[in-house]
Amino acid sequence: MLLRATLALAALCLWAAPALAQTAGGTQIQNRASATYSDGTSSYSVVSNTVTVTVANVSGLAITPDVGSVPNVVAGQSNVDFTFTVTNTGNYATQVRFLASGASVQLSGPATVQKAVIDVNNNGIDAGDTDILANASDVLSSSIAHNATLTVIVRVNVNAGASAGSTINVKLGDAATGGPTFDNQTANNSANEVRTSVPSGTTAPVNGESEARGDASTTVDNDAQLRLNLNAPAGPVALGSNITYTWSLDNTGARSASSQTLTNAPAGSNTGVFVIVPVPARTTFVSVTPPAGVTVLYSTSPLSSNPVTAATWTTTAPSPLSNTVRVAFNVGASLASGASATNMQFVVSVNTGINATNPIYEIGDAFGKNTVAASLTDQSGDLVVNKGDGNADFNEPRSGVDPLSATQGFQLPTTLTQAGNVLIGPSGAPAAVGPTDNNDDYTNKSVAPAAIAGLSHLDTLGAAASVDFTNTVQNTGNADDTFTLTAPTVPAGFTVAISTNGGTSFTTVSGGGSTTLAVAFGSSANIIVRVTAPAGSAVLQSGGFSTAIRATSGISNTQKNDTLDNLYTGFLKLVKSFTVINGTTFGAATDPVPGADIEYTVTYSNVSTGGGGAGCVNLVASSIVISEDGTAVPNNWAATTTQITSPAPSDSNGGTITDGTTNGAVTAATTWLKDAAGTLNPGVSKAFVFRRRIN
Repeated sequence: MLLRATLALAALCLWAAPALAQTAGGTQIQNRASATYSDGTSSYSVVSNTVTVTVANVSGLAITPDVGSVPNVVAGQSNVDFTFTVTNTGNYATQVRFLASGASVQLSGPATVQKAVIDVNNNGIDAGDTDILANASDVLSSSIAHNATLTVIVRVNVNAGASAGSTINVKLGDAATGGPTFDNQTANNSANEVRTSVPSGTTAPVNGESEARGDASTTVDNDAQLRLNLNAPAGPVALGSNITYTWSLDNTGARSASSQTLTNAPAGSNTGVFVIVPVPARTTFVSVTPPAGVTVLYSTSPLSSNPVTAATWTTTAPSPLSNTVRVAFNVGASLASGASATNMQFVVSVNTGINATNPIYEIGDAFGKNTVAASLTDQSGDLVVNKGDGNADFNEPRSGVDPLSATQGFQLPTTLTQAGNVLIGPSGAPAAVGPTDNNDDYTNKSVAPAAIAGLSHLDTLGAAASVDFTNTVQNTGNADDTFTLTAPTVPAGFTVAISTNGGTSFTTVSGGGSTTLAVAFGSSANIIVRVTAPAGSAVLQSGGFSTAIRATSGISNTQKNDTLDNLYTGFLKLVKSFTVINGTTFGAATDPVPGADIEYTVTYSNVSTGGGGAGCVNLVASSIVISEDGTAVPNNWAATTTQITSPAPSDSNGGTITDGTTNGAVTAATTWLKDAAGTLNPGVSKAFVFRRRIN
């Protein structure tokens, strides 16, 4: 009967444990009844025997919070504490068991557990606490009175790469039933439990050991997020003119951005949230206009120097301004969440004499720190926050040209006004000027000697003959250009072809054809022009056959230049004439009678054109030797005439006339005269004159 009463009381206590104040285990409950009665005369009293009930031990355990929370965190934050209260809800003093190797602590989300302890002295984590994370075996707490508590602190570090919106959850214990509190559950030796453990010498609880579970979560916020924006004009912008860049800096994160320190900047200006912009290549710094509250610093340190730790900064603009390499805007000690610093203007001048093919590129870097004192940087050119390499130079990809970088922004382009221009002229002399201007400069060349051997000015070519001319095309515009090559003037019946690859292949341009030639800014390139004269072309034609070769800019098709390639079918013309001088008494004064003299005149002319300036290619006849051999077929005058020595043979060009046989002086016996006439420039005619007397 006593055993049944004891068990019934234990069951009642177990059921009521969460809600009622519990009688301590081992408490003896005694009960003795008394009664009075009468026999009609006397009154009597009586007592019963005393019965004793001893209260059984009943275990119970609660862990709070349940579905609790701690303040939001940011990526990279350390020492985030999750605090749990463990309460002995049983009716006797017991210990709490934490499993070996921190198994009683469960973490999910982008974080790691740094420490887990029983806070023995309730003053936070310190050296006196009991470690339940690195414990090689189970840890038992000290004995806890019923309704007493102990504190457990789980400290975590948030991963640096934790994404905003991520949840970090810590569970202490793993009771799976009894929700929503998951307290006072029968322990089942599960893998991550926290449970009671009856102390040595203490009667075991009638309901076995109890376990519980608590959990708390936090959410990862966006920390400070810097986004640097650049308004760069699209262009085109003329060389020598200004480009105005406008910068703004936004903090799109949930926390304020704090200050960064420039190592080598003046005190008072060296700390803040900075926008640092380099002066673009091929430009010169002009001015900067900061908005109210923003201060400006200048650096002449090379772009290779780290802008934060190595570059030297001043608050005074360099002299001259052209020495400026970087400019820094200090937007203030912090930049609040959702705030922006706007309208920071930066003006540069585009240098003259540069290649306008390539745009001017600009990019900037923002610098600050977040709430965990980690450095922040962002580069302009894209919309991604906190993305940059922090070097404030130009090693980043170019927008529209290079692929996206995972760690950098984009350089933004401003195109330049391109002006095409061109010169074409003789080989190596594209700027040559002809008799009039640089559209009639020329190259004079003759067909091969074999093509005209034995022919006079009265003859024509027996077969087609070609001459290759080398012309030089110079890009005098301000950008890379592709020039169209044509032949607007071609002699009738002639064929003109152009090679732009050194003679490997030719494109016919006579008859309206064309070809193209790409020439880089400031460069020149040679072409080969092959002019073919058809059979039947006149030999030794005065002025030759002129072909105009034209180069036209692809950038500005109104810009063009011509050069003349003049083909000659020989260029030294000999014209023989005679005059009879009859001093005899026979016949008229000009009758060729025996004893009369025949005066032969050989007029030799350079039929090529001249008059051009430096660079034009002339045909100068040199080492001229005129031969008059009276014995060479078809000549027969040696046998029928005698040389007159007075007047002596003469040459208006000052040539030396000798006896062709003896190389000595001309005598009456001379039958072969040689005139070493020397040199004859274009367009010049001279005469060789000698007399013979008819035998």
